[in-house]
Amino acid sequence: MARKNVRNTNTKNTLEAIPTIIGAGITEQYYFEHLKNLFGYRLKIRPRFFGNENIYYIEQRIRQVLDEGGRAICIFDADVTNWDAAEKKKLEELKRKYGNKPDVLICDSLPSIEYWFLLHFRKTAKFFTTSKEAERELSNYIRNYEKNERFLSKPDWVIQMTDYEKQNDAVTRAKEIGMQENQSYTNVYKAIEELKSK
Repeated sequence: MARKNVRNTNTKNTLEAIPTIIGAGITEQYYFEHLKNLFGYRLKIRPRFFGNENIYYIEQRIRQVLDEGGRAICIFDADVTNWDAAEKKKLEELKRKYGNKPDVLICDSLPSIEYWFLLHFRKTAKFFTTSKEAERELSNYIRNYEKNERFLSKPDWVIQMTDYEKQNDAVTRAKEIGMQENQSYTNVYKAIEELKSK
């Protein structure tokens, strides 16, 4: 009688697992879907894991991925922490809890992922207090940029950022700018580096 090969997900090396992207909204969802299609990145995108910037909701999704023995990459905007002290505290707690776990990668941006997109075109440490400010600046480089499904579902806007040099420049700029008081920052480059390495 043949033995069944049972896989224990608790002992699975989560660094080798195909990561699941957890995102705040449709911008993150479509960005990573387009990257997956353009570059063949190995990642999981579940639409139900997108659409809520609430830190509590994001942590619930992290737990779900970890319970399944997976690896979570969390992409979200931190602009709400500028005016909501309770959310700021929750974000700090989330980073303390998961920041050093090998199966979770926290990739927040202040004010928003549009700041990450902007770094593909130029280096700036300007403090954008709202995502709308970053979006306006980005529209100088990606014409007609809009945060709606009609625009985001088409890959053209991502193609404008996927030239090898632009993507490398964005990673370098994000690292150089880092996380300082009273300036914008992004950690999305960590996700890109991980996806490129797989």
